[in-house]
Amino acid sequence: MLDFPRWKVWGISLICLIGVLLAVPSLFPAEQVAKWPKWVPSAQINLGLDLAGGSHLLLEADTSGLAKQRLEQMEERLRVGLRRESPPIDIGEISTADNKLTFMVRNPAQVDAAVEFARTQTQPAGLGPRDWNVDVLDQNRIVMTPTQAGLDQALTQAMDTAREVVYNRVDPDGTKEVTVIRQGDTRILVQVPGLEDPEALKTLLGKTARLEFKLVDQTASPEQVAQGRAPVGSQVLPMQGGGAIAVKRRAIVTGDQLIDAKQSYDQNNQPGVSITFDSTGAKAFGRVTRENVNKPFAIILDNVVLSAPNINEPILGGQAQIMGSYTVQTANELAVQLRSGKLPVELRVIEERTIGPELGKESIKWGGIAAGVATLAVILFMLITYGRFGVYATIGLILNALFILGILALFGASLTLPGIAGFVLTIGAAVDANVLINERIREEQRRGRRVLDAIEAGYREASTAIFDANITNVIAAVLMFYFGSGPIRGFAVVLMIGIVTSVFSAVNITRMLVALWARRARPRELHI
Repeated sequence: MLDFPRWKVWGISLICLIGVLLAVPSLFPAEQVAKWPKWVPSAQINLGLDLAGGSHLLLEADTSGLAKQRLEQMEERLRVGLRRESPPIDIGEISTADNKLTFMVRNPAQVDAAVEFARTQTQPAGLGPRDWNVDVLDQNRIVMTPTQAGLDQALTQAMDTAREVVYNRVDPDGTKEVTVIRQGDTRILVQVPGLEDPEALKTLLGKTARLEFKLVDQTASPEQVAQGRAPVGSQVLPMQGGGAIAVKRRAIVTGDQLIDAKQSYDQNNQPGVSITFDSTGAKAFGRVTRENVNKPFAIILDNVVLSAPNINEPILGGQAQIMGSYTVQTANELAVQLRSGKLPVELRVIEERTIGPELGKESIKWGGIAAGVATLAVILFMLITYGRFGVYATIGLILNALFILGILALFGASLTLPGIAGFVLTIGAAVDANVLINERIREEQRRGRRVLDAIEAGYREASTAIFDANITNVIAAVLMFYFGSGPIRGFAVVLMIGIVTSVFSAVNITRMLVALWARRARPRELHI
């Protein structure tokens, strides 16, 4: 018991000091903390939506846009795929009238091959029919009709993806305890604590962020572009700032091939966004720019051409920069949107509310009272029951509470009302380990062991049970965090942090204090 290395004493003391310093800012009003010197830790705990108020949005998907998008994607797959067949299958113009794809196979002998290829582009929609029906009319005209089961499956997949994209945009670091959940088939509920300006949230979520790089069609005349007409295989798109331009329908690279996007500056110190493609995107971008030197290409976001610079030389390395009329804030927002991926469906706001912080003041007040009473009751119990060892347990308990506050502030995690419940629960259960240790020491004394041997055996034997019990609690908390959302996650985060810090404070810190006392006092009797 007396063999407690000096390095371990210094290590535990340093951890305690850092934990206390991180917790202190959360104990003072934000106005006072803002006046502190910059070198002093100033991170404070974020309060959740139920405590600090925030923004509440209900989003609804535009399902008609999803059906149109499926038609466009299938049309592109048919155009490219039939051309690449061996031998190539020559077809006429593809019609998308009446929400179905219709095209004619010029060589009747290739109809079967075209049908076979079209059917390979479809797949079963769950346990029902396929997502597209493929029929042959007039011997050489093929009609592909999307089935309702396929549309339903596509909508489910799109909404799952949209929920993930919204979550990544609102809380890219995963620390704000935002609530992003699906409601029904076509709606997503978003609650962001601490954000009282729903306009900023709507701006962040309002863009699909579909990024495309396409070649400019220089064969289109200005008259055609002015009339909104473009040659076959091209389309006319509006330009940011006014005007329009004709671009090839087929994209060189899309945002799906991005691996990173971040705010940057150009040579004139103007804010923009630097993007990096994956290996496939980098190869495609390098090949196309190498084959089209001295020709313009368009950078397109959500069907609006941001710019159409000239390709002066092949762009290799898979990196590019998006420039426009950006501020640092809008460039950062665009970078977040591109990193989180494009929304598979357009979302519109059908309900918005701003929740004030008044509702949470009462909760904070009573939560603080509950935490204070719980702490006081635990301290009195430990002091009365275990004397000196109760004092050490009390020190560990107070440090444990500060550790939780410090870690929450360090990672910018939000404290919600369920989080307060988790905090109070952790305080109440924090001394469980010390009760086990102290009772084990009593038992070893009753067996006739000497004082130091009884203390050593008490800590050694009880530690195994303590770690085993808390591992199961951590597993439960991890599962709550993984499968839960919003307040459930808030409770799980506080519980996980509380378990780790309580074991550390109850076992390591109290053991250090007992060892230092025993080394100095050399007790012959132990009153516990």
